[in-house]
Amino acid sequence: VQLQASGGGLVQAGGSLRLSCAASGNIFSINAMDWYRQAPGKQRELVAAIARGGSTTYADSVKGRLTVSRDNAKNTVYLQMNSLKPEDTAVYYCGADILVSGSSHYTRYWGQGTLVTVSS
Repeated sequence: VQLQASGGGLVQAGGSLRLSCAASGNIFSINAMDWYRQAPGKQRELVAAIARGGSTTYADSVKGRLTVSRDNAKNTVYLQMNSLKPEDTAVYYCGADILVSGSSHYTRYWGQGTLVTVSS
């Protein structure tokens, strides 16, 4: 199983980016999918999470600006990032709890990270 994240880049403050993360492999089911970020010198923090049924959770710092969504048919999670601020600069990691075919339990998998840089 692999998670492939894409969509990061350099953007000016106030701009937008859309991150994508596609899971591939011998997947039977995916439960929670989420985005974390890690800024230089800081701990990794949860940005947004979405359950299989669509319920969402956001960090207070991104509410109203970032939107998480998923396409269960494509095993893909998205993060629409609007009104970006310099403090959003970080490496963004996607994660997912995946049930591999033939397994009896969900396992947490991580993507490789994608860099988002917001200039002032």
